[in-house]
Amino acid sequence: MAFQIKSADDDSILHKNTMSENDFNVNRLNGEWLQLDHQQGTMKMRQWMFDGVRMAYSDCTFQKPLTLNWQGDLEIVTMYFSLKGSVSIGGGDAVPFELGNNQQNMFYGTEAAGFMKVDELRLKSFMIQFNKDAFLRIASGGTDALKYFADCVSSGKTTAFSNTNLSVDLFTQNAIDAVMNCKFSDSLKRIFFLSKAMELMVLQAEAHTRSLSDRPTFVRTDYDKDRIIFARDYMLQHIEMPPTIPELSKIAGINAFKLKKGYKEIFGSTIFGHLAEARFDLAKLALQEGSKTVAQIAFELGYSSIQHFSTAFKKRYNVSPSQMKKNSRL
Repeated sequence: MAFQIKSADDDSILHKNTMSENDFNVNRLNGEWLQLDHQQGTMKMRQWMFDGVRMAYSDCTFQKPLTLNWQGDLEIVTMYFSLKGSVSIGGGDAVPFELGNNQQNMFYGTEAAGFMKVDELRLKSFMIQFNKDAFLRIASGGTDALKYFADCVSSGKTTAFSNTNLSVDLFTQNAIDAVMNCKFSDSLKRIFFLSKAMELMVLQAEAHTRSLSDRPTFVRTDYDKDRIIFARDYMLQHIEMPPTIPELSKIAGINAFKLKKGYKEIFGSTIFGHLAEARFDLAKLALQEGSKTVAQIAFELGYSSIQHFSTAFKKRYNVSPSQMKKNSRL
């Protein structure tokens, strides 16, 4: 038994796998989709394993808030990114933690058991897990905080990377999206995923360094943070016809000044900068899928000419939109 989750209400098994150290150490990319249906809810998961690394995205829907009992016997480092909802874990030998909406942290533990409390009905998360050897190989030579964390891992000391949870900023979200939307063949995807695992570790280490010196200036309450995250989600859901900042502030229930300043503080980007990034990512995906012409995409993004769009696109991706569309056919 490598890992299992049971309902605390009736002790029924919601999820169980027999993942072993050998599964982590495959020298090829293994990927799979999982969907688990239970009376407590539904869990959809996409996961990949390679070279001592496991990446997993999960989208869980629950019928009601619940407490789950879990047990595992693998010695792993977990980078956890809470993309929607909040979850708290404690008990046993595990590092107790609570991650709210749009928060991240990294944890190390050995064989352990405990409980997981889910207070919201929808939970989306992304995680990267490393076995001990893979993590120490990748993390060597990082920041002082990362070196200390690696020393704890090396000595078998259960620990968390940051004393306070870190925000998932735009750069981190973009790296996660790149993993989820990767179109490379498995042989190239394996290299790409490893590079993204390293990038996300670097971004988390940098976020931790910033957190030691930066104090919240505009986002001082959980309510303000929740409203700003809601504004981000609403804007991205209406990306083709986004609201103005005054409209968005009214919809989100936060004044426009605090929304603009707080958005930059949480996500490291302006509202319009984030919107432009998201639109370019959609344009890139449409070109790779061949679903739209370059002219259609340029028009939808509001460019007055294809040339202006092509110049901006090439500046961002170092390849012209027509060349990207051509490459996707190969």
